[in-house]
Amino acid sequence: MRTVTFMIFFSIVLLIYSAVNYFVYSRGLLVFSCNPTLKRYYTIIFWTVVSSFIVGMFWERTASSIVSEWIYRVGAFWLAFMFYFLMVLLVIDLVRVADYFFHFLPAFSTGAKLNLGYAVIGLVTLIVGYGYFNAKNTRIREIPLSIHKKVTGKSELKILMASDIHLGALIGEQQEMKLVRIINDQKPDLVLLCGDLVDGDIGPVLRKNLGKHIQEIRTPLGVYAIPGNHEYIGGIQNTLPYLRSINIKVLRDEVVTLGDGIQLVGRDDRDSRRMGETTGPHELKELTKNLDHSKPIIVMNHQPFHLEEAVEVGADLHLSGHTHNGQMWPFNYITEAMFEVSWGLKQKGNTTCYVSSGFGSWGPPVRIGNTPEVVVFDIKFDSGNPKY
Repeated sequence: MRTVTFMIFFSIVLLIYSAVNYFVYSRGLLVFSCNPTLKRYYTIIFWTVVSSFIVGMFWERTASSIVSEWIYRVGAFWLAFMFYFLMVLLVIDLVRVADYFFHFLPAFSTGAKLNLGYAVIGLVTLIVGYGYFNAKNTRIREIPLSIHKKVTGKSELKILMASDIHLGALIGEQQEMKLVRIINDQKPDLVLLCGDLVDGDIGPVLRKNLGKHIQEIRTPLGVYAIPGNHEYIGGIQNTLPYLRSINIKVLRDEVVTLGDGIQLVGRDDRDSRRMGETTGPHELKELTKNLDHSKPIIVMNHQPFHLEEAVEVGADLHLSGHTHNGQMWPFNYITEAMFEVSWGLKQKGNTTCYVSSGFGSWGPPVRIGNTPEVVVFDIKFDSGNPKY
């Protein structure tokens, strides 16, 4: 059943991918067909790049290597180029339709068409180039927070949260070291990794020995993680041993009580059942029914659906990622429609909810309209008595 579902999903995605690329190709052909040499090179280069994403993705999953990584990298960048070519060409087509009725454009010579084609390529290259450098510009967001609960240790706590790191073929050692430097500079008491630490298949991670720097992180209260949907895409049974080998405590529908009395609830990803796990995820009410509500409760939940559940169980802090805040504009409008919070902070009753835009990226290493981030919560505890 899982194989049939995957084949149907993959067929639909491949059909859409092929249709969009054919549209982009056909519009380019209108420009470059005036020169037989340009047309030949355009056709060869275009379809070679288009096929690189599919070829690279399957090659990475079956026999990861430096060659497959670079093929996949070309294909991943092409996803961004393809999308913004599509957007620019649709705008041009709208102008052409308007001109059909109102006749406001001059006649285009062959040279003018070529110049327009080069201008479109230049514009899209600038957009994607900006998005690539923006994706490297990690922001550290500091959020002061008060929780009216008792703790047995110190009354102030610094928690560093990161999500959607996506270690793999595209996010490698350089980005891993960057994250570790940020953590070491911030000196948090506790590090929480809210899903999608790996991008999917574990092969590129093992081949490049990623995680060797993460395992060097030392904090007073430890490093905890939860699975995201990408851990299940790559196979959770293959990914878990890796995560545990780098000194990360992975919580799958589990509760741990830290030394100062903070109760940390780590939810399994909601895609676990769809990916063949028959036991999870469990209801949040079930996981928290035996907790001490006089002490702080922090919930880690990768996908920010049903935030009201955290309010109902009396959680003080609910942390999520997954959305990337759309990653590439205007996809943020889709995530804003899908989720109550696509990115940022929201107070619901006595529960503070935060959805991170993430540290890494999926697919193209490009971000437009948002920036990657690491979030630092400076929490003060007091002995107030909130109502539930």
